[in-house]
Amino acid sequence: MIPDLRVRLGELELVNPVMTAAGCAGSGRELAQFFDIARIGAVVTKSVMLEPRAGRPAPRIAETPSGMLSAVGLQGPGIEVFLQRDLPWLLSRGARAAVSVAGGGPGEYAELARRLSEAPGVAMIEVNLSSPDLARRGRHFAHDPEAAARVVRAVRAEARPDIPVFAKLSPDVPDLVGLARVCVEAGADGLAMINTVRGMAIDVDTMRPAVAGGPGGLSGPAIRPIALACVYEVHAALPEVPVIGMGGVRTGADALEFLLAGAGAVAVGTAIFHDPSACVRVLRELEQALVERGVERVASLVGAAHRAPGAAVRG
Repeated sequence: MIPDLRVRLGELELVNPVMTAAGCAGSGRELAQFFDIARIGAVVTKSVMLEPRAGRPAPRIAETPSGMLSAVGLQGPGIEVFLQRDLPWLLSRGARAAVSVAGGGPGEYAELARRLSEAPGVAMIEVNLSSPDLARRGRHFAHDPEAAARVVRAVRAEARPDIPVFAKLSPDVPDLVGLARVCVEAGADGLAMINTVRGMAIDVDTMRPAVAGGPGGLSGPAIRPIALACVYEVHAALPEVPVIGMGGVRTGADALEFLLAGAGAVAVGTAIFHDPSACVRVLRELEQALVERGVERVASLVGAAHRAPGAAVRG
């Protein structure tokens, strides 16, 4: 038996539930030499901004136990280059393009949504709410529900109706369920979680922070239990809202956990840095896990951990 791997995230249908995580695969070119990027559910691009950005100074990445610290600073060529170079290339490879966007205020996010809506082939817009709010001394939008709602509302107003908008949430907030609810009420069609967890490491030889600027974003297997708890709690509160789960997905078993917690799809991120073919490997391992458990449709597993023991998941 070959399991049916198709999933739906609201109005968005994917051939399977495995995606890349924003910031870990550029716009897909780096991975194309290792596997056919059309094989996975979608390629989520690195966050695109209106203007080119150089990002933060080196060092930007540091390895930690079971994880990685990063402080890249939203480096990128800007929307014009993305639309002229990166998006056409992605579409030419048959990939489904989910575009992450970031900005310094609701107006910038809205303009990005408008520009992307004018281009063919954008399957989804992911709103990176961990971007600094320039009007509030650099406080991230995700840390203020009202600010996050303004951004989501601005994107949803400018995005084409047929392009789903997913708000990407940070776990570093007092009330994640409350933030999720506010974003959905503002017009988000779904949620992506989690972004990196704030962390730090210090090089004991140089006696300086391991990444420039001090703290960075912690990702990798170290944060998977945190991410799973976030997905589980949000799905319990908002069971009808599609969720893309991420945070330390390294194996098919990890992906299966996120599906059971309530994610309709999963994104692979940090694992790509040491295994560029991680997405297709995770997909292969997930399919095998379904075969071993006699599961006919992967969609039947979404949220199964919330259901009564012994509830059917084979249909």
